[in-house]
Amino acid sequence: MTIRFDVVTLGRSSVDLYGEQVGGRLEDMGSFAKYVGGCPANIAIGTARLGLRSALITRVGDEAMGRFIREQLARDGVDTSGVVTDPERLTALVILGIRDQHSFPLIFYRENCADAAMQPHDVDPAMIRDARALLVTGTHFSRPNLDATSRHAMALARQHGRRIVLDIDYRPVLWGIGGHDSGEQRFVAADSVSAHLQSILPECDVVVGTEEEIHIAGGSTDTLSALRRVRAVAPQALIVLKRGPMGCVLFDGPIPASVEDGITGQGFPIEVFNVLGAGDSFLSGFLRGYLRDQPLADCARFANACGAITVSRHGCAPSGPSWAELSAFLREGSPTRRLREDARLEQLHWSTNRRRPAGQVLAFAFDHRAQLEAEVAKRGIAAERIGRFKELALDAALAAAGGRADGGILVDGRLGQDALYRAAGTNLWIGRPIELPGAVPLAFEGGDDLGSTLKEWPLDHCVKCLVRWHPDDDPALVAEQERRLLQLFTACRRTGHELLLEVIASASGRPVATGTVPAVMACCYDLGIHPDWWKLEAPADRGGWQAIQELVAARDPFCRGVLLLGLDAPLDRLVESFRLAAGFSVCQGFAVGRSIFGQPFRHWLDGRIDDAAATAAMAERYRELLRAWDRGRGETA
Repeated sequence: MTIRFDVVTLGRSSVDLYGEQVGGRLEDMGSFAKYVGGCPANIAIGTARLGLRSALITRVGDEAMGRFIREQLARDGVDTSGVVTDPERLTALVILGIRDQHSFPLIFYRENCADAAMQPHDVDPAMIRDARALLVTGTHFSRPNLDATSRHAMALARQHGRRIVLDIDYRPVLWGIGGHDSGEQRFVAADSVSAHLQSILPECDVVVGTEEEIHIAGGSTDTLSALRRVRAVAPQALIVLKRGPMGCVLFDGPIPASVEDGITGQGFPIEVFNVLGAGDSFLSGFLRGYLRDQPLADCARFANACGAITVSRHGCAPSGPSWAELSAFLREGSPTRRLREDARLEQLHWSTNRRRPAGQVLAFAFDHRAQLEAEVAKRGIAAERIGRFKELALDAALAAAGGRADGGILVDGRLGQDALYRAAGTNLWIGRPIELPGAVPLAFEGGDDLGSTLKEWPLDHCVKCLVRWHPDDDPALVAEQERRLLQLFTACRRTGHELLLEVIASASGRPVATGTVPAVMACCYDLGIHPDWWKLEAPADRGGWQAIQELVAARDPFCRGVLLLGLDAPLDRLVESFRLAAGFSVCQGFAVGRSIFGQPFRHWLDGRIDDAAATAAMAERYRELLRAWDRGRGETA
């Protein structure tokens, strides 16, 4: 029998709206970040990031929030075939924030929400059959329909000999205990809840909970007594007791005389910033080891490390580490207890958990501003005409790319605003310039308040910045360029945008040798700037490409790669540069502009061709470059 999934999680999925201001009341928070939430959804994402094959069974609404959950799950590698769209109900929401190290206010918006309406028929038996393990959570037994759904899934898992993992996940308010303002409350004794959970425990292979959650499952506020009650009703289960900064203790047999006499996994000495989501990350790490049949001590170590990383960051699901990140943390540790300030770890977290999957980008660049404004000014034509032409360029890009996943555009938001807005949702990669055209030293459209500028940009817009920089430039100029690039890089990371850094060394008029551009790139890496993409002039020979490839491999192995720029070169010269680049994996595409639109733009302004002809001419030139790129890669392969 084929095993398609390591784990299938079942239950809550929501959109978390997380207050971005820290240290105050929820009433005083003014902006919110949007993340996937809900224990099963968080664990599905956490395990997928750690290299397990995960799937989620849940319901979402037929609206933007439901689609957001689907899309984010898919971006993180979670199978979404078990996510049911409910046409009648909205996706659940949670509003939450960070007040201090001990207080995390939250409000659940779950009245008649989609995931709370799940029914047994929402569970695909084949998904359970084809999984190593099923994960269920305590809150999804709190209503009759949810209880029936979870028990049905557990029966299927037992029928096929699959492991069943229970995350107790006790939220009193979701059991109807307390009012809407008690969402933060983690424990209220309730005999009815204890009895309900104890009816579930006998079917579980693993039971996971905090001390408070073990208390509710065992019906006692004495931890040892509660553990013994859990053991009595679940004699074969592995019990995992989460103890926050003290790590965890595992019990795979009789409960000993002292909690510390179990299999102990030591915690990591880090600063607690946000406990919300840390338990889900903990369980994700545990499952990475447990479902690979690794020793329990290793499972505990993975779990504690994942919890430590997540508890030091903002958000739940987005804070979970990748396997590469977790491995680096376990191998090398961190020089600071405030892990979110560990630049090496944060860069690894960013580069291994990007929104867009890895792959080449073949972009039609029409983000030009100064060149187009000069052309219309020369003819005495209103600059508004440029916006219309950029819409034609978008039409050409869509026609030539034909839906291929690697098609893309570069377009600005000043002259090309309408084209930029229309490009949303077209499946094109979108790059957007932020530099002030022609400025040396580097300056930004919209001014130096980059955080405010980028906060208005959709997250799928890649920030493109052109810098004219030669290693022999005046040291004062270099220092100013470096300062502004570091400012931009910091803003991109804080707002969650990818950065494409375009370097043109030839603009200075100084000689450009094999090592010229790599020297500029190395300066950026020395500053701690790790662009997601580089956009570079085509090296003259294989030696130039080899120098770039070796530098990127050594300094940032998770870099997206290099895009070739065109600089208004004839198409035949670009095709030749594609052939040379094809032998180097660091080159992952191109971003070519004037070579495609230059002549059509001039002819269109002069009235020699109409809209349709201009669009057709650009589409054919773009297609020619796409074909040339494909040929070059095919020949190399």
